[in-house]
Amino acid sequence: MAPHLRNCRAAFAAALTTALLAPIPVTAAEASRPQQGSAALCTAGQDRALAARMSKDIRAALSSRAGSVSVAVHDTRTGLTCHLAEQRRYDAASVTKVLMMEAALRRAQEWRRNLTAWERRRIRPMITASDNNAAGRLWSDLGYPYLSRFLRRVGTSATTLGSYGRWGLTRTTAADQMRLLGALTGARGVRDVLKPSAREYGLRQMADVRRDQRWGVPAGMPRGFTAHLKNGWLPRATLGWRVHSVGVFTGSGRTYRIVVLSHGNPSMAYGVRTIERIAQAVHRGLNKGRSAGQGMTPESEISEVPDGSVPPEEETGDPAA
Repeated sequence: MAPHLRNCRAAFAAALTTALLAPIPVTAAEASRPQQGSAALCTAGQDRALAARMSKDIRAALSSRAGSVSVAVHDTRTGLTCHLAEQRRYDAASVTKVLMMEAALRRAQEWRRNLTAWERRRIRPMITASDNNAAGRLWSDLGYPYLSRFLRRVGTSATTLGSYGRWGLTRTTAADQMRLLGALTGARGVRDVLKPSAREYGLRQMADVRRDQRWGVPAGMPRGFTAHLKNGWLPRATLGWRVHSVGVFTGSGRTYRIVVLSHGNPSMAYGVRTIERIAQAVHRGLNKGRSAGQGMTPESEISEVPDGSVPPEEETGDPAA
């Protein structure tokens, strides 16, 4: 997020966070139904023990947590996939910036050219520092029709773009975010969306996200791995804080993806901690016996300032249906 936005929004964020300190009963109840069920969340080919253990650990990570949480995981080595409420829709907030970057890369391919200097000057700060001015300019340059065509190309089924330039109010699901990450890894079904050089460029930007925004799904990541991530954090009057973290993890000859989307969080710190508990369970399960290279984010390092993905007046509005 651009530094000049922090001071002007800090007071509003603090007041809104105070108003949201109590869990939202309806949302918490909605989340508890799938999280407390007995059905397996994960499958892993023939490795039933891994799938059962991961399902149990993810449920344990979510036990007693308020709010709605959706999870999607895929590991190329074991074939592990995990799905929890993956079709529930959320305001995407700054996670939308991954879509914008990929669309710009795809457009350059279609026009048989490299990214322009102008595009590069917007993409890098948009991803690495969550710069909203850069995002807004790229959103306008790409345009609603092209972004819609790109979503169809990737094969998303439930993502709808925010209207009137409100890209932070794009609505998305964990399943669709998994497909968008798959475009960066050359996953089956989205392998032909981006060329290897474009995928490498996109992952490099996500690997360079600045330190204070590297919370979320990297928690518990083993040493020797690289996290390629993007986060979103936005409070609104209804459904509290939206706190999201999506990432690709590479190292030791494997690639896996983790998506965690949430709303109904009473504070940003609460949402971050929920996501990190899930991430720790996934990293531990996929990398048994390896020590973690990144722990939980200290609460003192989690800002309660929104990501600025929508104007301040929109932060107090109701989400789209």
